[in-house]
Amino acid sequence: MTPSLSLPSLDDLTRAERGVSLLLAAVIVFLVAAVAIGWIRAQYLLFLLSLGGMYLILSMGLNVQWGYTGLINFSVAAFFGLGAYGTALLTANSSPIAGGFNPIVGLVMGLLLAAVVAILIGIPTLQLRADYLAIASLGLAEVIRMIVLNEQQWTNGSRGVTGIPTFFEGWPVLGSLSDPFTIALADFGLVVVFILVVYLFLRRIHRSPWGRVQRTIRADEDLAEALGKNTYWFKMQSFVIGSVIMALAGVFYVHLNLYLGPGDLNPIRTFYVWVAVILGGSGSNRGAMFGGFTVIAILEGTRFLNGLQVIPFDIAPFRLLVIGILIILIMHLRPEGVLPPQKELIWPSAMGGESDE
Repeated sequence: MTPSLSLPSLDDLTRAERGVSLLLAAVIVFLVAAVAIGWIRAQYLLFLLSLGGMYLILSMGLNVQWGYTGLINFSVAAFFGLGAYGTALLTANSSPIAGGFNPIVGLVMGLLLAAVVAILIGIPTLQLRADYLAIASLGLAEVIRMIVLNEQQWTNGSRGVTGIPTFFEGWPVLGSLSDPFTIALADFGLVVVFILVVYLFLRRIHRSPWGRVQRTIRADEDLAEALGKNTYWFKMQSFVIGSVIMALAGVFYVHLNLYLGPGDLNPIRTFYVWVAVILGGSGSNRGAMFGGFTVIAILEGTRFLNGLQVIPFDIAPFRLLVIGILIILIMHLRPEGVLPPQKELIWPSAMGGESDE
């Protein structure tokens, strides 16, 4: 007997989308009111929104690997760090290697570095089953972090990299910006552009035959091989694309924060991104974006609760507890995620059309 696919109904998806839309609208209204009455400075709010955008990009990168193909990658922080250090060591004044290059050059180098490392780690592991990739990626994350921490002649070690320029350094008009609010607004506009480019690219490939092969590999790799597909090559493509997207988030973070240290590569960042993808719905680009937004809202939103003096104790240290409870509730109430793919089938035409994700 052929097993049936357990998919959320379209009515459930519609209700979930409406609920998410109402939640986002409420958050926007709250943020506008908070800025108006002085709870949050507009410049700091733009910084937080830009930071949230960085997590959205990271979540979409992991979604390519886990949501599309079923690859378990525990080295999100490593590829994030490769993109970050790749551009920081080329553009920063304190770089022990080079320094002084245009941030566009740093962007290209950071993405290339992540792609090369992804290929090198993928060659020996992607021919094996998923658990071997999980072990290798976990080791890679720690190796990259220890290299950054201990090889001071290359990375400045625990001192970190300072003197990093903004992304628009040297540009005709934006390069002359000096007002902090204007710079924060430009950074926010940049991350919005990055998010749109990544989202539209992933939406395109997810709807393509390439995306259908990836979903087949995730559902049944043996079936994909029986159909004549080179699953190793397809998994390599998915792994490299996702890793480059993670590196893009690292490049943006460096030119947003203007400082980079080994602490930015801590494994907890990987945990946050996995939570975001699971929360939103594996395989859903919209879900990954919503999950990234939710995680950063919990991480940074708790900072303001203490100032409101509504709760008699310091709630900020309990943010990990809040995220853990959120995971438990989601897995119990909506194991498919808040915004799962609308038509997660190997052959989307079986439901009367192409996949909407």
